[in-house]
Amino acid sequence: MWLLVMFDLPVTTKKQMRLATQFRNSLLELGFMRKQFSVYMRPCENMASAERMAEKVGLCLLEQGEVSVFFITDRQYGLTRNYFGKKKKKNEQQEFQAMEQLFLF
Repeated sequence: MWLLVMFDLPVTTKKQMRLATQFRNSLLELGFMRKQFSVYMRPCENMASAERMAEKVGLCLLEQGEVSVFFITDRQYGLTRNYFGKKKKKNEQQEFQAMEQLFLF
């Protein structure tokens, strides 16, 4: 089971920027990996642990933010297609490939 967190947080003031950074850091502390700037993902052992983790994400929510948590099965995640443009940093593509290999074993 995978959790995919997508969020939209206000960042028009310095305080809002600081709070948005704290939210992103909270996701990292919970074991999420950054897929894109406002998209984080994390594997979970089963649906029960995914639901508990989703509740923890909800507790981190900022007052003016919006967060969506998607529950994706391993099979669905396996159908994901990732495309990397020529300007994409090589190390990010290699990091993603290493992450895929790690989860296969």
